[in-house]
Amino acid sequence: MSKVVVGMSGGVDSAVAAYLLKKAGYEVIGVTLNTLGEADGSVDESTSFSTEQSSMFRKRSFAPPNSEVNDAISCANKLQIEHRIIDCHAQFEECVVQPFVDNYTSGRTPNPCVICNRTVKWDRLINLAKEVGADYVATGHYANIVKLPNGRYSVKCTENNKDQTYMLYRLTQEQLAMTLMPLGDMDKEDVRQIARDIGLSVADKSDSQEICFVTTGKYSDFIMNYSADYDAKEGNFVDEEGNVLGHHKGIINYTVGQRKGLGIALGRPIFVKEIRPDTNEVVLADEDALYAKTIYVGDINYMGLNVLSSGESITCNVKPRYRHKAVPAVITYESEGIIKVTFNNPVKACAPGQSAVFYDEGGAVLGGGIISDMIDDKN
Repeated sequence: MSKVVVGMSGGVDSAVAAYLLKKAGYEVIGVTLNTLGEADGSVDESTSFSTEQSSMFRKRSFAPPNSEVNDAISCANKLQIEHRIIDCHAQFEECVVQPFVDNYTSGRTPNPCVICNRTVKWDRLINLAKEVGADYVATGHYANIVKLPNGRYSVKCTENNKDQTYMLYRLTQEQLAMTLMPLGDMDKEDVRQIARDIGLSVADKSDSQEICFVTTGKYSDFIMNYSADYDAKEGNFVDEEGNVLGHHKGIINYTVGQRKGLGIALGRPIFVKEIRPDTNEVVLADEDALYAKTIYVGDINYMGLNVLSSGESITCNVKPRYRHKAVPAVITYESEGIIKVTFNNPVKACAPGQSAVFYDEGGAVLGGGIISDMIDDKN
């Protein structure tokens, strides 16, 4: 019997993933990562904790940050599987939260979940798997792990609308080789129905929010509360020629492509084209000015693709942000750690700090990286 460590977030997807693996004959250990540290709330006394778990809560002086931990424990109890809670809030803060804040205060728009998956979630799951002698780790992501003809592992798009490969593109070959994703091409409603059939309390629980640590308010509110030394100074809205159009409330309140909530009326639709932290300016422009044919991507992670050599180019599809369709492009080795992406047709609002993910024609991830400030909007 193979042993598998399953990351259980407290949601329906990971709980059903654990159930399916147990049903398939695996010895399942459920694991919940407490990434948020101490909280104002207290442990729900109605939830049954093992002696070891209760002792751990008292020893570390933290309570579950919300209902997620309790929901995970409840599901593990229902499935009659071993369950552990790992405190990793210090690692999460260092690897995910602080870079998120640093990026926003530098005028960039980060993808914290992309970073978390590799540096926290899979790192901790695989470390535990090695510790307990498990063969695999597993999650409730909607993606398929494939081994390509070149021998490299990749994640491949699913056929439903829950494809999550974009958020997984930074996983390493070692991490992928040890990972199972039992939900694969399943539909969300089918997953919920399984949960109902087996009596899981989370069967109809809403999907988690996009960024787990921003639980209330806007990103800018979180940043101001988190970073007491940061001063969100007011500055100028300017046009592309540098002419002052009005005043903004601090660059952390804006992202490239934004139209609503600007607090300025120019008599026509206007969008954020660029954020300039050095001069504390937000550049506004008409929609046409947001389109770019060429972007540059750094901090590259190669997944299904072997490392490109100097001057090498390949044709593929590229997603410049999570909710954007993968579109045809040519990626070219530009310099060490930098890839030039040339789209067949201009793409709107490519934001520095976001990830651009490369796919082959079959939907397998080739790799990806972080969009730099070098964006060529000359069509």
